[in-house]
This record gives sequence, structure tokens and C-alpha cells, in this order.
Amino acid sequence: MKPKYSQWVAMLAITKGALKAILRSPSAVLFSIAFPLIFILVFGFIGGSFSGSIYKVVLADDSDTTNAVYSAIRQLPNIKFIQPASKSEMESDLRKGRITGVLGIYKSQSKDSVAPYSIRFQSTTASSDKIYSFLPFLENVVGKIDTKMYPGRNTYAKIEKPQIQEVRKYRTIDFILPGQLGFSLLSAGVFGVAFLFFNLRQALVLKRFFATPIHRAYIVLGEGLARVIFQMITAVIIIGLGTFAFQFTLINGWVTFFEILVLSFIALLVFMGFGFIVSSIARNESSIPPLANLITMPQFLLAGTFFSIDVFPSWLQPFCKILPLTYFNNAMRKIAFEGANLTDTAYEIGLLLLWGIVVYAVAIKVFKWE
Repeated sequence: MKPKYSQWVAMLAITKGALKAILRSPSAVLFSIAFPLIFILVFGFIGGSFSGSIYKVVLADDSDTTNAVYSAIRQLPNIKFIQPASKSEMESDLRKGRITGVLGIYKSQSKDSVAPYSIRFQSTTASSDKIYSFLPFLENVVGKIDTKMYPGRNTYAKIEKPQIQEVRKYRTIDFILPGQLGFSLLSAGVFGVAFLFFNLRQALVLKRFFATPIHRAYIVLGEGLARVIFQMITAVIIIGLGTFAFQFTLINGWVTFFEILVLSFIALLVFMGFGFIVSSIARNESSIPPLANLITMPQFLLAGTFFSIDVFPSWLQPFCKILPLTYFNNAMRKIAFEGANLTDTAYEIGLLLLWGIVVYAVAIKVFKWE
């Protein structure tokens, strides 16, 4: 008796063949593994902490706001005063390095004081990347005020010794690696899928598949599964190198590692939807790179891949915050460094899935088999 045709066996055969083709493709290895690893190696060897030009500062509740120091700081574009909803939230943000520190400016009570005002600053080592650039910056502000008001030896405000609480240190690699993993996933999802299905269509491979009993859905599943397997291997390589070579923070060890892989899997499925769209609307192979870059480049530059979106102008930041890669990067950094789990990042994952629904709705509408 002739054995029944198995759709799953056929799908796995397609997966195996597609995976071999991906591993033999120089462009797939270059965009998915080589480029992200180069950036990780460069920033990893630089070491130290990640620094940026935007300082998020909480003003202490009992601070004096009628002095020249506060007025001068308020006018500076790279210092942003924020107000957490509660004291516990502020302490949590300090421990996680989300804010630079708490600044207090107080009027001196003693007439014998060397300065009419005193400045107190408290933070944690999680923000050490910005503390040691913020304090000289603060001294410079006071120095300029002294030059105008006290040409002699007196000072307008005395900066007291900062109170720095010892917690986890936020290194360069803790910011860079999530962005480079996102870079790899987005590149593979858009460029990889777009070129793959366009070439399968142009070479009439899909048409030959139609001559077999395999259903169309299994063709897509087989090719897509090969891409997913390759990218999960890539994710393991990237995370492994960052962890063992540059002390990338996996705060809960293997649990965090597993949650990162789950998050990467979700993001890759969403990003592959963009690739299906590009492969369908591209008229020829040379038109794929411009269309793919139209999707990927804004996200590489604006989604917090290489630097924080806080450095962008305020009018541009709302656009940055709606990009799907932004949600992946934010969730990744929360899980890896802050100790959040997948349920804690439900907001980011939910919006990422919402992007997926929209993208696949468009992909189904425009996808072409021939």
C-alpha cells in the first residue's frame, strides 16, 4: 500500500534545504552575524560604561528653586528634570540606572557658611556612566555663576560630596548588545525573507512546488522555519560572545537567556512580515535593497540601536517610540539588565504583536506566488 503523503515531512525537507542555502549564503552570514559581532567587539573592547548627553534628573522635593543654579540648569537642553510617580518608583529607577540621580539645592542656614547655597547629589553605580560626566558639568555651571557674581574666591553654591549607592554597573555592552541583536533580527527578517521569496518566485521554484501535493502554507512555513532556526543560532552566538567575553548582564542567568530567546523569536516573526511585503511589491531584484532600507534604516538609526533616543529632538522622539525595533530594544534591556520577565514587558510585547498583526494583514493582501 502506498504511504500517505505527509505535509509535515515535506515541510521539514524544505526547511532542511532552505537552512543549507542560508548557511551557504555570504550575505546572510554577513548581515546576521558578522556586522553585529563587529559592533559588539568594537564597543566591547572600548569597555567602561555607556554614556550619553542627556541627563535625567529628579529634583528633591525640598529643594530651593529661587536660585541662580536651578535657573541656569533649567535652561540647558541636555538636562531633563523628571518627576517619578512615587518615592518607590524613584528608588527603583535609580537602582536600574533609568535616571542620572537626585539633585537637591538648598539655601544655607548658617550666616558663617562659605556659600549662600549648597548642592547635594545622590545616585547609584547603575548610572555611573553619566554621574562622572554630570558632576563636572554641574561644577561648570556653578563656576560660570561665580564668575559673574563672585569674581573673587567666594562661591555661590558649594557642591557636597555625592552619595553614590553601590548597585550593578551599567556597561557599554549592556546597551549595545540588545541593539545589535535587534539589528541582526531586523536585517534577517526584512532582507533575508525579501530576497529569498523573490528569488524563489523568479526562479520558478515556487511554481515547481505547486506540482507536488504540498500545500502552499507548508511551503511558507518550511522556508520561514529555516530562517527562524538560523536566527536563533545567531542570537545564541551574539549573546554568548557578549556574556563570556564582555560580561554582558544576564541578571537571572539561564532564565534571562531563555526569555531573551523567546522575545527574539516573537520579534523575528514580526520583522519577517516586512520581508514578505518587500518581496511582493519589488518589481525586480535591484529594487529590493531600496525598499528594504526604507524599512530598516530609520529603525537602525532611531530605535535606540546605537544610542539612546533621548539624544534626539523632542519633536522626533514620538516617532522613535512607535517603531517596532524600539519595543524590542526596550524589552530586551529590561529583561537582561533590570531583571524584568516577559510578563513585565507585556506592554512592549503587546505593541510588537500589534505591529505584527498590521504587517501580516498587508503581507497577505500583497503576497504573490507567481
